[in-house]
Amino acid sequence: MQMIPALALSASIVTTSAAALPPLREVSEIDDNMLWVALAIEISDRCDSIAPRTLRGLSYLWQLRARATELGYSDAAIEAYVDSKAEKARMRERGRAYVRAQGLNPENDRDLCKLGRREIKQGSQIGAFLKAK
Repeated sequence: MQMIPALALSASIVTTSAAALPPLREVSEIDDNMLWVALAIEISDRCDSIAPRTLRGLSYLWQLRARATELGYSDAAIEAYVDSKAEKARMRERGRAYVRAQGLNPENDRDLCKLGRREIKQGSQIGAFLKAK
């Protein structure tokens, strides 16, 4: 009988600490890095002269997931962030804003190719997920 209160207290502590975490969208070390991956995917999808470094990207995503877990986020919270239509739309808009900030048009495939080549040349995090064909 003493186990039930201890288990309830333990569950309460876990729930309280998880509830105290900010949404993953507010954790820049996760959200910003998800943006770089998303931009690399968009560039490689829309630019025939640039290919994705798929294994590097997948490995990086697993590292981000591990980091989110280290920060205390549950698998369910991570999956909710990754699968959320609202978060995907927000991330697309962040990507468009990034492209525009580089003086390019996010709706123009040639501009995305230009951005991809620039990112590869600069050795940026986006460029690390891409390679010229």
